[in-house]
Amino acid sequence: MRTGNELIQASKSFAQENRLQSWLHVGITLLVLAMCVAVTAVPLWWPVRALFSVLFGLTVVRMFCLYHDFLHNAILKRSAIAKWLVMYPFGLYVLTPPNVWKQTHNYHHAHTAKIVGSHVGSYPMVTTEMWKQMTLGQRVMYRIARHPLNIAFGYITIFLFGMCVSSFVRNPRKNWDSLLALVLHGMLSAAIIYYGGWALWFFTLLLPLVVAFAAGGYLFYAQHNFEGVHVQPRHEWNYTDAALHSSSYLKSGPIMRWFTANIGYHHVHHLNPTIPFYRLPEVMAAMPELQHPKTTSFAIKDMAKCFSLKLWDPEKQRMVGYGEA
Repeated sequence: MRTGNELIQASKSFAQENRLQSWLHVGITLLVLAMCVAVTAVPLWWPVRALFSVLFGLTVVRMFCLYHDFLHNAILKRSAIAKWLVMYPFGLYVLTPPNVWKQTHNYHHAHTAKIVGSHVGSYPMVTTEMWKQMTLGQRVMYRIARHPLNIAFGYITIFLFGMCVSSFVRNPRKNWDSLLALVLHGMLSAAIIYYGGWALWFFTLLLPLVVAFAAGGYLFYAQHNFEGVHVQPRHEWNYTDAALHSSSYLKSGPIMRWFTANIGYHHVHHLNPTIPFYRLPEVMAAMPELQHPKTTSFAIKDMAKCFSLKLWDPEKQRMVGYGEA
C-alpha cells in the first residue's frame, strides 16, 4: 500500500480535466439556477415557490463546489471567461470573495487536523486539556463556533460576517473584494425589494442562500468532525495521513452527490485538490489506499453524532463531548 509522496504522485494522473466536460457541468448548473430563479420569481402558490427556493439553494451548493474546484485549478484553469464572467461574480454573490477564500482555504488544506493551527478556514478544535485551561469567555466563543445554530444561521455568522466583514476589517487592502461583495449584496437585495417586494426577495434571495449556507456549513463541518477522525500534534502531522484519516467520505445517493458535486469524496479531494470533482469517484475506485475511509452521511443519527463531537482527547485518541471532558 502506497503512502506519503508515492501516493500523491499516483493521484496526479487523475488531475487532468476534460475541458468540454467541465464547461458542460458549469453550463447545466447555471441553467438549473436560472430555472429556479424563473420559478421562484413568479407569484405561484407559496409552497411551490418555497420548494423551488430550496432546490435553488441546493443548486447554489453545487455551483459553490464548482467555484471551489476552479480556485483549486482543478477545472477551467486559466480560462478568463470562466474567471471573470462566471466564477468571480458567483463568489461575490455567495459572499465568498476569491481573495479571502483562497487565503483561508489553502491554509486549511495545509493544516487540516493539526491540534494547534487548524482553525483558520475551518471550525476551531482544542484538546480536552486546552479546554480545561480556557477562560469562560473563550469557552463560550468556542461553543458558539461549533454549535449547530451557527451553521443553521451561517448566512449571517459564517459568510456575511466571517467571510466578508471580519476579513475586510482585518486587512482592507488585501481583502477589498470582501467589501465589494457586501456592497453588491446590499444593492441586489435593495433592488429586488424595491422593484418586486419582500416576497420576491424572500423566495429568490433570502431562502435559497439560507439553505445553501446552512448545507454548505454542515458539509464542511462533517468533513472534518466525524466519528473516527484522527487529530495530530503539529510535530507529528503528515499531509497524506491528514487527508486519509482526518477527512471523511460522506456517503450519499446520486441526487445529493449531484447537488454536492462529489465533495463527499473529501479524503480523495484532500489528497490531491487539483483532481476535477467529476473524477473523484474514479480515483477512489482505482486506488486501493482510498477505499477504506472513515464515513458519515446525511442520516439524522450520523449528523447528531458529528455535532456531539466537540473536543480532541489525546489519551483516548478520539473526539469527545463536553460532558466526557
